Amino acid sequence: MDVLKKLQRLPDQEAVMPALFVGHGSPMNAVEENEFTQGWASMAQGIAKPKAILCVSAHWQTNGTAVTAMANPRTIHDFYGFPQQLFDVQYNAPGSPETAEELKQLIKKTELHLDHEWGLDHGTWSVLKHIYPDADIPVLQLSLDYTKPAQWHYELAQELAQLRKKGVLVVGSGNIVHNLRTLNWHKPDEAFDWATEVNEQVKQQILSGDPQPLIKYEQLGRAASLAIPTPEHYLPLLYTLGLQQKQEQVQFLNDKMQLGSISMTSVKIG
Repeated sequence: MDVLKKLQRLPDQEAVMPALFVGHGSPMNAVEENEFTQGWASMAQGIAKPKAILCVSAHWQTNGTAVTAMANPRTIHDFYGFPQQLFDVQYNAPGSPETAEELKQLIKKTELHLDHEWGLDHGTWSVLKHIYPDADIPVLQLSLDYTKPAQWHYELAQELAQLRKKGVLVVGSGNIVHNLRTLNWHKPDEAFDWATEVNEQVKQQILSGDPQPLIKYEQLGRAASLAIPTPEHYLPLLYTLGLQQKQEQVQFLNDKMQLGSISMTSVKIG
């Protein structure tokens, strides 16, 4: 089958899919019913059922960029020290080798590797379990190339914008503020000042429609260096912002801090 036919597998839709960023927090959210999981479930309201879901998770970092291309991705339990109940969870959504192949043709910025080993890690299934509990929508994961800077990731995300017209829901899964070294277990409902500062700064910048300061997050000062000590949980947000069109509606959900230094803020664009 030639490239043109591959790109026609998912025809353009009348309605453009939104773009989501989910602050996923603890893996335990997968087996709990709380204000955050309720917020995730609400994100599907008003959205036509996707033809496929592409998730960019903080928990799959690679040298190069890969997309899961198997027909039946496994549920990866990429954590330790949690109750057996969490390890028993299976999210048996199908994959889509055809969509993975189309994505390979769509992306020009890098050579996309079709992966048949990874699967769905908890950054994906712990969230989708609440948004689409029936697990009847094909799900693919796109990896984060840890060798590339934030600007590169944002530009790659822009190449994914066509997917929104083809019924593919793109979901970034991470946390705007994510510093596990400073967790406050004694006062879990109180946020550090620097964490609140960065969370608010990021929200205001998203509303402004100018992503450049967020792409250059390392220049935002000491608060940002504490809130984003490593990039993997922050970069999925840039993938969501890379899909944003001018004047699109922005909605924030679960806008709350946990354990002092984890932002559960989620974003729905469009």
